[in-house]
Amino acid sequence: MVDESVRAAPLRVAPVGDVPWEHVETVFGTRGDPSTCWCQWFRMPRREFDALDASELRDRARTQSRSHPSPGVVAYLGDEPVGWCAISPRTEYPVIQRSTVGRAAPDATAADVWTVSCFVVRVGFRRGGVAGALLAGAVAFARSNGARVVEGFPVDPSMRTSTSSAELYHGTVTLFERAGFEIVARPTPARTVARLELA
Repeated sequence: MVDESVRAAPLRVAPVGDVPWEHVETVFGTRGDPSTCWCQWFRMPRREFDALDASELRDRARTQSRSHPSPGVVAYLGDEPVGWCAISPRTEYPVIQRSTVGRAAPDATAADVWTVSCFVVRVGFRRGGVAGALLAGAVAFARSNGARVVEGFPVDPSMRTSTSSAELYHGTVTLFERAGFEIVARPTPARTVARLELA
């Protein structure tokens, strides 16, 4: 059970390169998809991904977290790490580049197009604005590192008879639209291309 004093704490977002790695491990946890993927799925060919175990994927993520620019942002409620959003130039996501949704997006090879690939919000902290704060923080981080466009590939739950929480790691159409993104393509009924042009 989450302490109510934590829920009442201010929400802030920081680049992963600026926070202790242990906070990232807290967010990803030890069970479920985040703890076995470590946001590496889109970063390497499937055969390479399948050849690595969870600890090797975690080690890759840790190394990436110290690169510049780092590959994401972490959300905090007070001092408690509660969420993660992966964001990088789309050129760093070869799997997205080759995917149906990636091919539907404009500027496929432009280095100044950044992609929000996934969200992780800890159980007990969902439905509290964490994903929205993560997306805003990711956009600000991309902007500060020279992005011209930020894109995402959110799910449209209204186009599915049911959607599990695990399927929502891309974010939802509503989440992106509230952040000012425009839906510019719909490569499948339930998957969209959302795009935000940065001034």
